Amino acid sequence: MSDNIENIVLEHLRHIRGRVDQIADDMSDLKHRMSSLELSIVSVKHEVAHGDETDARQQVTLDKIVDRIQRIEKRLELIS
Repeated sequence: MSDNIENIVLEHLRHIRGRVDQIADDMSDLKHRMSSLELSIVSVKHEVAHGDETDARQQVTLDKIVDRIQRIEKRLELIS
């Protein structure tokens, strides 16, 4: 009877060990996927920052163009 109980306990321990190994593999996979996701987020943030920089440069250029147009209109006495 004692051998039977030991075999059952060993069987359960093997099953538990197998599940723990599987969970460890799953966790490793999740860590890799999270790292990949974090890198993707950094890339997106970089692209957004680059877009904001481009918008700022375009706004400065537009402001300069508006100033030039206003000076031209003033010289031509087009502004009332």
